[in-house]
This record gives sequence, C-alpha cells and structure tokens, in this order.
Amino acid sequence: MKRTAIALALSATAGTVVMAGPDEVKLPQDYQKNFVNYLDVDRFDRKRVRRMYVNPEALEAATKGQPLPDGTILIMEDHDAMLGADETLQFDDNGRLIPQDAVGNIFVMEKNAAWSTDNENWDYAWYGADGKPSTSEFAKTMDGCFACHANRTERDYTFTFWKFVEDQSG
Repeated sequence: MKRTAIALALSATAGTVVMAGPDEVKLPQDYQKNFVNYLDVDRFDRKRVRRMYVNPEALEAATKGQPLPDGTILIMEDHDAMLGADETLQFDDNGRLIPQDAVGNIFVMEKNAAWSTDNENWDYAWYGADGKPSTSEFAKTMDGCFACHANRTERDYTFTFWKFVEDQSG
C-alpha cells in the first residue's frame, strides 16, 4: 500500500514516523453533543442526509485561507431520508430532505501532525451505526477516502469545512 511505503521511507530518513490508519482514527464519544453540527447536506442521489460535525477547538482555531489546525476532527453522519408510501423523497417546509432519526454510517476524518499519509496529515475511519469500526474491505484501508479527498488539496483535503470557514470569515 502506498501509505506504508511513504511512512517507511520517512522513518528511515527523518526519525520515527507514526503510521496512521483507520485503527488510529477514533470515533469521539458524545460527538453529537460535544461537537458543532456546522452543516447538513441533502444527497438526493443517495436518498440521504449527511450531518457534518467539527470539534469546537478546530472550529475556533480555523482561519480563512490557512491549513486547518492540527487536531481537527471532522465527522460525517449518514441518515436515510424519509420516503413516502410511494417511495418518493419527503421534504420539509424549507424544501430540505427530512432525515430519519437513525444514524447509518459514520465517517471520521482527523488531522494529526504526527501522522504521515498520502493526504499530508489526514486519515480516515468508517464506523457503523453501533459505533464499531466497519469490517468492510473498503474500510480496512480507506483508500477510497484518500483518492476522493486527494482532489481537494487546495482546501486542505476537505469538501465542506474549508468552505464553511471561508464563508464564515466574510
């Protein structure tokens, strides 16, 4: 795997490098209560609502146009959208999808300066609704997360939080 080769090369030349991996990225306890829900995204194509959370320390330290601070933790929580009897999407009074209460998958993205990964210091993990790590083959390496986020280098490898910081800064 490419991440392993990079970590081994760095450890040989620059001292000890901590290898990140899905096992290093933990699901924070009580994130729904302790983190900030900064955005909800309607995914019509997937009949899903995605709730985006950030740890409050990162939200406070994030600065427009700058790399996100070390220790940033971003969480994306999936909720199936409500469907009518005819299987059509249901909308609230604001035209937004109505999420079901149950949480589906939970994806965690964490930045740690001690890690060396393909996406600089970011790594990813996938958890099920029960809070346990996903056992799918995809989740074991999270290579799909790396590949998708790699095209967001100008946004510090993020899709929504970087834009949120820019929009909040005026």
